[in-house]
Amino acid sequence: MDVFRVLIATSCISFFVAQLTAQSTPPRPAPVGPIGGNTAPSTSPSNAAGNAPVYSGDVAHPLFITGKVTLQDGSSPPQPALIERVCSGRPHPEGYTDSHGTFSIRLGQGTDMIPDASELPDGNTATRTNPSGGMKDSQLVNCDLRFVLNGYRSELVSLSNRKYMDNPDIGTVLLHPQTKVEGLTLSATTALAPKDAARAYQRGLEALKKNKVEDAEKDFEKAVDVYPKFADAWFQLGLVHERLARPLEARYAYAQSIAADSKFIHPYERMYLLGFKESKWREVADNSDRVLRLDPIDYPAAHYYNAIANLQLNNLEAAEKSARQSVALDTKGENPQGMYVLGVILSRKKDYTGAAESLRAYLKAAPEGKEADQARKHLADLDRMLASAAPPQK
Repeated sequence: MDVFRVLIATSCISFFVAQLTAQSTPPRPAPVGPIGGNTAPSTSPSNAAGNAPVYSGDVAHPLFITGKVTLQDGSSPPQPALIERVCSGRPHPEGYTDSHGTFSIRLGQGTDMIPDASELPDGNTATRTNPSGGMKDSQLVNCDLRFVLNGYRSELVSLSNRKYMDNPDIGTVLLHPQTKVEGLTLSATTALAPKDAARAYQRGLEALKKNKVEDAEKDFEKAVDVYPKFADAWFQLGLVHERLARPLEARYAYAQSIAADSKFIHPYERMYLLGFKESKWREVADNSDRVLRLDPIDYPAAHYYNAIANLQLNNLEAAEKSARQSVALDTKGENPQGMYVLGVILSRKKDYTGAAESLRAYLKAAPEGKEADQARKHLADLDRMLASAAPPQK
């Protein structure tokens, strides 16, 4: 019986880790409904007369969003807020509000220039954008819009049901004061940057919008040369190095960003994603842990990666704690793989009943695909083992 239990736990871990290390981010749930194309409108480019375009959610279109951000009392934010599209817990920068809190953006325009957690090495294009800035409606499933400003937490605006022809105005979004989060999503060093450094930084951002990556690199390098403690510029330089497939240089830039501002969250996030790609589990554990110490609420993906890293390091208590937090914060069911990870951890801890419950929850949320088939086999093995170990009924 003991040998059988070990085999179950070992096979479950081996399969799941193999699946994870082939990807840079938590896998998205299996698509349903029109995402798979079975119920989507026709993709024909014209009607029967051959002159009027026919709308289709499976074709990339420019998707515009406009609106306004205010504080709870109705006043304008103290400075422009970063606009992020968050899909399955992963942030994609989209632009900034103006000084009055108003904004008008085209979704996907910013993410073509900056690598993010959705750029999977296996060719998955579930959340990538069209080079022209267009997006499919199906790419907005499990996506929200949020606004990032130090000291405030944004309301989330769901994009899941948004369509190409919808009214682009989402109205007013409120920012609520934050008191329990130490981390900064915009470095405090930015406000202290000399004019020359600030101008170079802004030129770099504009170059990225135009997909002029090499020009952006020069601008950000000038910004940090003028002002070596410019954490945001170091971070953007790291993103550029990632885009140019220079991971060592990216790591250096992120390390400099952290040295300039230890409470700036984003470079830690990029560091643990780089570590994950290279199976550097101690690095993943340490940097994801730092993110969670700075902000334990707004980065559920950090709990997920922290659980995987600690599982690999055999720190099972820490792994279980992070996995349970990942599941608890996934209130919209965007990352059911968190339950799979928890099942693997509990199996390692010989809590076979808990492992079976977690696998059942995972299969209920994500019943299709290769991972689901494998999870189903493991669950069947666990159920047989638990049934054979149960005392006979009198």
